[in-house]
Amino acid sequence: MRAVVTGGAGFLGSHLCDRLLKEGWEVLALDNLITGAEKNLAHLKGNGRFEFLKLDVSEALHIAGEVGYVLHFASPASPPDYLKHPIATMKVGSLGTLNALDLALAKGAKFFLASTSECYGDPEISPQHEEYWGHVNPVGPRSVYDESKRFAEALTMAYHTHHGLDTHIIRIFNTYGPRMRLNDGRALPNFVYQALSGKPLTIFGDGQQTRSFCYVDDLIEGIYRLMHANEHFPVNIGNPLEMTILEFAERIRKHYRPAPEIVFEPLPQDDPKRRRPDISKAKRILGWEPKVELEEGLKTTLAYFAQEYKSTK
Repeated sequence: MRAVVTGGAGFLGSHLCDRLLKEGWEVLALDNLITGAEKNLAHLKGNGRFEFLKLDVSEALHIAGEVGYVLHFASPASPPDYLKHPIATMKVGSLGTLNALDLALAKGAKFFLASTSECYGDPEISPQHEEYWGHVNPVGPRSVYDESKRFAEALTMAYHTHHGLDTHIIRIFNTYGPRMRLNDGRALPNFVYQALSGKPLTIFGDGQQTRSFCYVDDLIEGIYRLMHANEHFPVNIGNPLEMTILEFAERIRKHYRPAPEIVFEPLPQDDPKRRRPDISKAKRILGWEPKVELEEGLKTTLAYFAQEYKSTK
């Protein structure tokens, strides 16, 4: 019952460590802290079943002791992060995945890949289901993330079919919650940072592109169920409630007084126009669907961001 979580100091990785510890696992978190933060794990200091190592999983992994599960969550995930670190992003999606898979193989462990809805690129269908192959620009600026994750999925399936490794793949749709970094480049933390700073909310394009937002607790529940399922092909986990970015900005505005203005800037290249998960597979094989309403999740998340912003002043 010992799990290795790569990217364990990140937003999702740290919440996953919490859940595994709650379920009785021993957890070893690995992170090079390019985008993760040790403060996300500070509350686990002194927990005898938890250990953190600062290292780059794109380098060879040498982990002592038994390991029952390897969960690969290491990667920059927001556009500004992976555009700032394009080579590191591709290395962690390729070499990092290879090293994590080899670790699982050597230890006789199960393997779990955190993939992404970005595998669908700028989709030509909506909602996106797991059998859709996607519409990805392989040489565009976002390709460093999109293609590294698509490669990671292919490599994971190769280890499953060739080595018989017990593998699982989740495609994560937009997720939010405490421990996100303020102003990390994604819609929610950007809007909140701008609102707290007294600046206008920046919308790219006309704001009619859509996203769906899943609260982190719901996502972690889906991950935990998939960990124990007999399913090796990708599974979408996300909230199918779709809204435009303009609508989402209005939801954020109403939490602040005076309400910030909205300004529009050009849409970045290859930015997806629609993003909505088809979660029928997750419902069928996991009995999973999101439970946390947007306003409930926003209340907790905005309170966290307010405290984070205050601590920087």
